[in-house]
Amino acid sequence: MPIYGYQCQSCGHEMEALQKISDSPLVECPACHEAALQKQLSAAGFRLSGSGWYETDFKKGGRKNLVGEQSSESKAAKPCQTTGSCPSA
Repeated sequence: MPIYGYQCQSCGHEMEALQKISDSPLVECPACHEAALQKQLSAAGFRLSGSGWYETDFKKGGRKNLVGEQSSESKAAKPCQTTGSCPSA
């Protein structure tokens, strides 16, 4: 269940509430008992971190998807960049 942030427009009280997505928004402030609570916009509460969390995405055969690794097609298409012997123009 997501945690929603609320702020009272009357007294400025801030709070968080654990609610289902299908629940209706809270309206009554627990501090001043006015019907002035408004849902606040906040950032998502997850983070993609660590090495290789994407490694299994879009795999080709038994190869690993590593950043900086070039495919054999791109190496063959640009031999000048891999060997360092480019003809001068």
